[in-house]
Amino acid sequence: MYTDKLSKYSEYAPLFLRLGVGVIFLVHGIGKLFSIGPLAVGVQNFSGFLAGMGVPAALVVAWIVALVETLGGIAILIGFQTRCASLLVAINIGFALILVHLKNGFANGNGGFEFPLLLFLATLTLLFMGAGKKLAIDK
Repeated sequence: MYTDKLSKYSEYAPLFLRLGVGVIFLVHGIGKLFSIGPLAVGVQNFSGFLAGMGVPAALVVAWIVALVETLGGIAILIGFQTRCASLLVAINIGFALILVHLKNGFANGNGGFEFPLLLFLATLTLLFMGAGKKLAIDK
């Protein structure tokens, strides 16, 4: 059966998940932190967005979010302190999911919660599963 053949490669699953999740958060974080890349926003602009939503200490929160996304993305990508990084990133995306995306409905095209929910669940999966054995600093 083909499932038997695929099962021997199951140890690669955490690697694939880490690569996807790590790159996504790294690109989002770099866009906020350095205002470069396809998602270039910058900390100041992101802070203004947060302030407009009534988030207290918006500049501090913007820096925290940018650093968590950037450093958390790197850590997840290379499999370093994966559970800790995944927890921080899950908290980050959980707040974004509730405060920003939930009110926009399900569809991602409308800024909805479809994609953030997937990222939240992926980070929870890494939190419980760990980095895996392939190409990870954590062993």
